[in-house]
Amino acid sequence: MAFKTSYRAFEIIDYVCAAIFIVDYLLRWLTADYKFGKRNLLSFLRYPFSFMALIDLISILPSLTVLNESFKLLRLFRLIRAFRVFRVFKVFRYSKSIRIIANVLKNSKRALASVGTFAFGYILVSALIIFNIEPESFENFFEAVYWATVSLTTVGYGDIYPVSVAGQVVTMISSVFGIAIIALPSGIITAGYMKEIEAQRTETDASILSKREREIADGEQENHPVDYDKAVIKE
Repeated sequence: MAFKTSYRAFEIIDYVCAAIFIVDYLLRWLTADYKFGKRNLLSFLRYPFSFMALIDLISILPSLTVLNESFKLLRLFRLIRAFRVFRVFKVFRYSKSIRIIANVLKNSKRALASVGTFAFGYILVSALIIFNIEPESFENFFEAVYWATVSLTTVGYGDIYPVSVAGQVVTMISSVFGIAIIALPSGIITAGYMKEIEAQRTETDASILSKREREIADGEQENHPVDYDKAVIKE
């Protein structure tokens, strides 16, 4: 996919990968009952229609060109193989840092949504102003929105820019306010991240303290065993 010229080594690698994908697909299908937690026929019928199973199947279809040249049209599905990289996200569930960031985004979703709404509104207002002040520099409103987005993020590609004094003033104002708007999500995420780290640290300390208290209690009980017979007699 990254080369226009076909190389024999790449073809061999392609065949090997296709064989691995086919074996992987068949093995996942045979163990579908473990995936869905139900050992019945319905699990095997359900698996081929799951999202990842469909992606796997579409990624396997181009390998049919090995069997017959008439299947060349199926090479169009090679692009779908890129979706297999999304399996990398399965590793995130085992990453503590990723879980912390996910919790931060979940807890700060309202603040981030507010900032996103404000930024979107600011882009539309800036685009509307510049489009009316300098219509000759923008063929349509979409180009004005594109310019406002680039100015908001302070990227400044320079492919579309105002040439009048009024347009340049609007550009400067948009860029200055854009810095403040772009900085807001970073501050929200940073504050939430530090709060989540502190919460997990407190939880860890409490767990360690509780464990030590239990160990001390168990040690004292071993050093000073209770005579239950005497206790019963006293009662």
